Amino acid sequence: MQRAGSLILQMEIGLTSVTKTTPIRKNARLELDGIRRTFGAFNALNGIDVAIEPGEFVALLGPSGCGKSTALNCIAGLLALSGGEIRLGGTRIDQLEPERRGFGMVFQSYALFPHMSVLKNVGFGLAMQGIKGADADRRIRDALALVRLESQADKLPGQLSGGQQQRVAIARAIVIRPPIVLMDEPLSNLDAKLRLEMRAEIRGIHDQIGSTTIYVTHDQDEALSLADRIVVMSQGNIEQIGSPQDLYQRPINVEVADFMGFRTRVAGKVTRVSAEEAEIEVAGARVVGTMRSPVSVGDAAILSVRPEDLVATSDDGIAATVSSMEYRGRAFFGMARAGDGSQLYFRSDEPLPRGTSTRLQPAVGRALIFAGVGLGADQ
Repeated sequence: MQRAGSLILQMEIGLTSVTKTTPIRKNARLELDGIRRTFGAFNALNGIDVAIEPGEFVALLGPSGCGKSTALNCIAGLLALSGGEIRLGGTRIDQLEPERRGFGMVFQSYALFPHMSVLKNVGFGLAMQGIKGADADRRIRDALALVRLESQADKLPGQLSGGQQQRVAIARAIVIRPPIVLMDEPLSNLDAKLRLEMRAEIRGIHDQIGSTTIYVTHDQDEALSLADRIVVMSQGNIEQIGSPQDLYQRPINVEVADFMGFRTRVAGKVTRVSAEEAEIEVAGARVVGTMRSPVSVGDAAILSVRPEDLVATSDDGIAATVSSMEYRGRAFFGMARAGDGSQLYFRSDEPLPRGTSTRLQPAVGRALIFAGVGLGADQ
C-alpha cells in the first residue's frame, strides 16, 4: 500500500509541470518500438512492438510471468527500459520520469490513502498539481458521478466495499484528465459478481472520457468483453495482436488458442488436405478442422477444440472414457481421456458418470488444426 501510494504521488504530482515543458497530447498515438526489459540474465520483454491509437482500449493478455505487467510498468515509467523506445504523438517519453508522463494508473490493490476521505483521495492528484477551488470541486464531483459514488464522498476507504474502493481508484486516475489510463489487473481482488459489474463500468467510463486505456489481465473473458484490441503475450514476446473476434475465432498458434479457450489439444497425423480444411487422425478417429497453419498429408499436427464445441455423441468421434463431470447451469462439462492418454474437454446435455465410455465429436467448423507435435497425455 505504501509503495503504491508513493507511485501515485509520483505519477500524479507533476502533470501541470509536464504541460509547461513537454507537451503531452491527449489525442496521440502511443508507440512501443522494440522495448526490452531485463532483470539480470532474465529477459522479461524481448523487444516488443505495439502501436496504440488515440482513444483505443487495448488489453495485454497472458499468463503470469508473460511480461504484461512489466510492459505496463515500462509505459508508466515505473521501470526503466533496457532497450527500445516509447513515443507518444511522435515524442519520445521513455526517458521522462513517471510524474512527467501524466498518466493515470489503477492498481490491483486499489492503493487508496486510508486516512483520507473518498473526496480527498480522488482530489489528491489535482491538489498536487495546484488545482484548487471551484475547478477542482467540479472535476472531483464529475469524476465521482462518473463512477456513481457521489453519496460516498465523505467516507473513508475502509468503510467501502471492494467494488466501491476500485471505483474510487478509477475516479482518482481519471480526474487529472490523463492522455492514457493504465490498469493493472484491477478486478482480480473482486468476487465474480462484482467483476462482471465492474467490466461494464470500466468500459462505460472509457467511452465517456475518451482517453486511451491499456488494461492488463490474465482473464480472457475480461479481455474479450472490454478491449478494442487484444495483445496476447507469452514469455516476454507478443504472440498475436487483433480484435477480440479475430483472436477468438482465428488464433494464430496453439499458445494463443489455448489462452483463448481451446483447452483440448490432441496430437495426430494429417490424412487429407483441402483448400482451408484438413483431416487429422487422432486417437484412432478422423476429425476435420480448419487449418490455422500450413500442413501436408503425413505431417504431425494438433487438433484444438473448445469444451463447448466438443460434444458427447453416440456416433462417430474420438473414443474416450469420462474422468470427471460438472454442471454449469445449461449443460454439463467434463474431462475424458482417449485411448492414447490425451485429455479431452467436452460438453454434454446429460451427466455422464465417471468411467463411462463415450465418443466426442467437434461441432462442424469449430475445430482448428495447427502444424506441430502435440503435448501428449500430460497436456
